[in-house]
Amino acid sequence: MIASCIQLSIRLCKRRENLTRALALAAEAVGEGADVLVFPELFLTGFCYEEDLSDRPPYPSLDPLRSFVEEYGCMMVGSIVDGRLNRGFCLDESGIGLQEKIHPFGPEKDHFDGGGSISPIKTSKGRIGLSICYDLRFPEVARKLALSGADFLVTIAQFPASRGYHWQTLCRARAIENQIPHLACNAAGPEFCGGSAIIDAWGTPLAEAGSGERVILAEVDLAGRDLIREQIPALKDRRPEIYRFQKV
Repeated sequence: MIASCIQLSIRLCKRRENLTRALALAAEAVGEGADVLVFPELFLTGFCYEEDLSDRPPYPSLDPLRSFVEEYGCMMVGSIVDGRLNRGFCLDESGIGLQEKIHPFGPEKDHFDGGGSISPIKTSKGRIGLSICYDLRFPEVARKLALSGADFLVTIAQFPASRGYHWQTLCRARAIENQIPHLACNAAGPEFCGGSAIIDAWGTPLAEAGSGERVILAEVDLAGRDLIREQIPALKDRRPEIYRFQKV
């Protein structure tokens, strides 16, 4: 699998402009062989609270992306606004799979509700464990996705520039502790830290971005996940019966 993170500079409330740029960068990615294309959180609109840019099933705002997927046989990952949900999607030739953001952050809570379930999305490229931005700070999300059979993790985000070190550390940690590849795509621009990364199941970055708009690619070995889990059987050695929280 050749994965790409498309670190897009998002123009707030400018859906048409964001779409045009996203498709141009997507063409660049597939031209270099990518078959999985990951965009940042809410890459078509940003957190646009001034206008109602939400979409509803079957999500007509994604029709240009559907056409692109059908033409190139790839898969796209991102998120859109669906009413009061920040709804992550995996879009391929077989259709669309969805996973809501579980943890809205700070002022987002005035506009978004958190999702109510966590499970991998079945796609033509494997079972994807998708999480969105602030979800990265909650290790329970990635752990449940890994234990539920995800083949790789994907995090899409608009992580701020002031917390770039947190982003980098948490992205690697989620891969290392779950022994699973992790595709982490952040937004570009002065207010965001960028730093998108494709990380293998050992926690080694295969490709990393700086802060600017760009496309990164790497070949991801999904079979390597199982080999690493055999070498260090951390998931098998878990003792969940003693992890339950008890008040002291």
